[in-house]
Amino acid sequence: MSGEVVRVVVVDDDPLVRAGLTLMVGGSQGVEVVAEAADGLEALEVVPRHEPDVVLMDIRMPRMDGIAATQALLARPRPPRVLVLTTFDADELVLRALQVGAAGFLLKDTRPDALVAAIHSVARGEPTLSPTVTAQLIAAVTDGEGQGPVRDRAREQLGRLTERELDVARAVARGLSNTEISQQLYLSVPTVKSHVGRIFTKLGVENRVQVALVVRDAGDDRV
Repeated sequence: MSGEVVRVVVVDDDPLVRAGLTLMVGGSQGVEVVAEAADGLEALEVVPRHEPDVVLMDIRMPRMDGIAATQALLARPRPPRVLVLTTFDADELVLRALQVGAAGFLLKDTRPDALVAAIHSVARGEPTLSPTVTAQLIAAVTDGEGQGPVRDRAREQLGRLTERELDVARAVARGLSNTEISQQLYLSVPTVKSHVGRIFTKLGVENRVQVALVVRDAGDDRV
């Protein structure tokens, strides 16, 4: 992050939505909207010029959608964190955005205080995704029991984890935050963060939803 102020770029094809988001976010202490973009292609031009910490990315846009733009931005050196914006929490494109590396997603009608809190959370490297949403997204692609090669691959990935890391991975799959995991497993929050970081590395994933998918694909019955 750049100092104490979180630099944000707002990407949405609806000018009224952009204006509303900019007004809500820009008026908050510790957050600065440094630029706006009307679609994914414009975002690819704007973001390198302004180097924001967080990009609020609409998912459905003309020319280039939020998924393609997110993937392209995250492939750059020193990529920003990306929060996907959507109208419905069941949007089938949300999972795809998370799979390519988005840090989480927000509904467009999120309360201003919750929106700002999510931006700060993501800027700190803590994805924002509620347990309910995690369950919905996982349900969209798996019935909770991996089959065949998918299951075998997921079990091989989980086999790389220590017992404690596996406990943390299962908690992540249940949608628990780092604070909730620390309370449940009697660990400090910094220790939980360290475990989560190692889990990401060992599983070869980039976000908590991907961890949850591996655990569910493996058919782990402790989730």
